[in-house]
Amino acid sequence: MEIVYKLKTATVNDILAHLNECNDNFYPPLIERVNLEEYSRKIFEKSMTFEAWKEDSLVGLVAIYFNESADRSAYITNVSVLKSFMGSGIASELLGQCIGYAVSENFMEMKLEVNKESSPAINLYRKHDFVVDSINGGFCKMRLKLFK
Repeated sequence: MEIVYKLKTATVNDILAHLNECNDNFYPPLIERVNLEEYSRKIFEKSMTFEAWKEDSLVGLVAIYFNESADRSAYITNVSVLKSFMGSGIASELLGQCIGYAVSENFMEMKLEVNKESSPAINLYRKHDFVVDSINGGFCKMRLKLFK
């Protein structure tokens, strides 16, 4: 069966199961930085999710907060793909859908934070025209201007 892309259909439990399975794909592991149950609930309640599904399994997830309506800035809080699906273009497709949505909603920019040692993630974001805005400790803050 093929990958099906959806918008905002994952339950809290779907998100939690996905993040648990992706935990070790993050550096450092996600569980060392956040409580996965609380984070899953926050993503479910406060973010827009762009999802990749294979049958009943959430295999890819991009979660973004569109909360900064005053300055029209959005913040990507999560980009994750199950290890067995990495390299298949899912993250790039989801990120592209997310960017398209932000443009359609007239957001001016998107921001994210990524571990500066995570070359694959940084390369993915650069492919989508994100630039490094600053480096703080072990993390790069990246930004994408949507309208010049």
